[in-house]
Amino acid sequence: MEDRRSPGAAASDAKIKDAHARGFKILLSVLGNPSDISGGANFDSYAAYVGELARLGADGIEVWNEMNLDREWPAGQINPVTYTDLLRRAYTQIKAKNANTLVISGAPSPTGAEGAFGLDHVWNDNRYISGMAAAGAASYMDCIGIHYNEGILSPTRTSGDPRQDYYTRYYSGMVNTYYNAFGGAKKLCFTELGYLTPEGYSALPAAFAWAANTTAAQQAQWLGEAANLSKSGGLVRLMVVFNVDFTVYGDDPQAGYAIVRPNRTCPACDSLRAVTGGR
Repeated sequence: MEDRRSPGAAASDAKIKDAHARGFKILLSVLGNPSDISGGANFDSYAAYVGELARLGADGIEVWNEMNLDREWPAGQINPVTYTDLLRRAYTQIKAKNANTLVISGAPSPTGAEGAFGLDHVWNDNRYISGMAAAGAASYMDCIGIHYNEGILSPTRTSGDPRQDYYTRYYSGMVNTYYNAFGGAKKLCFTELGYLTPEGYSALPAAFAWAANTTAAQQAQWLGEAANLSKSGGLVRLMVVFNVDFTVYGDDPQAGYAIVRPNRTCPACDSLRAVTGGR
């Protein structure tokens, strides 16, 4: 569950209580608008807010999201050193209020687009996480946040993507890049891992046409394989499937990632259940 755009402690308290009442743990991914933090403004207010969420019983908190992009961080200010300062303040407040709350660093967006758009607008995620590591971010997290959402092959594959052999195309490429950036000091937490398929919907928008041939059956198979790799590989602490039942299918076709398909079936449920032992 994500607590996006910081809806307020009262609303989050209700989410936490509801999740716990249903027997679930709850992870809150907490971010605000880029304009709110321009020049480092409100870093302490943000830290105090996530500290309060920890006090209310949040089991995990992801500190921001995709901060290597100017849609999530102020343009011209994208910098892993600045982000690590926010992470440090947030970690300090969270642990002071609830030592048991898992602190996950914000997952960058997997991308190699900095050459096309410039560093004012986007940093490649491998450059960004290396900068976080150099800035000492490992001291202010329990787990490295990571996203993987552009696969069109089984996660067991390490080559053969028809687009190009770039590390973000492969499950193993992402895992190894992030884990090694921190020298094995922390395990990984996938706060988004998903496979896009247009099955049951109209054609994908041009920006997502790379997934045009992925089927719902492949989505189910690959999610099960990714869960098995995450469980058995020893480098991953947590894996959150992106997503369960989103319905928006437009310029950002999030419903295409959903494991609950338009006909209300869930092929991936069986493959995931086989890995988790029915949970």
